[in-house]
Amino acid sequence: MARADEKHTPRIVNRRARANYAVLERFEAGIVLLGTEVKSIRSGNADLTSGFAMLEDGALVLCDVHIKPYEFGHQFNHEPRRPRRLLVHQQELKRLAGKLATKGCTLIPLALYFNRRGKIKVELGLCRGKQTYDKRETIRRRTAERETERALARRRNS
Repeated sequence: MARADEKHTPRIVNRRARANYAVLERFEAGIVLLGTEVKSIRSGNADLTSGFAMLEDGALVLCDVHIKPYEFGHQFNHEPRRPRRLLVHQQELKRLAGKLATKGCTLIPLALYFNRRGKIKVELGLCRGKQTYDKRETIRRRTAERETERALARRRNS
């Protein structure tokens, strides 16, 4: 059974990633945060839309993710768009370095959430950017699936 506070912890999702990128692979990483950042995320004040991850000095770094300053942080508050280090195993880091070397691949944060142990995790996706015609094709396919589901539902109800 879920704990009572699990229901109140937000799952911050990057909704634009699904529209702008084709997700090839997903994986989970820990993130190094300050106390005020954790409190701000717990209240749901984070934006992943412009974020990306990159390899820097042999470590994975999450860049351009906006975490709103904690309202009660005062002078101890954090910088909203600072680079944040991601925690992954060395073996996984080497595997990712090889995949990132291929042209057109990038790491995009898909979600930010609390796991069962209360730690904040980042769901990263190894993505390739979609072209305009790919986006149109995705919309067309989703519309067709929706129409078939409606037709089947009408058929069942009558």
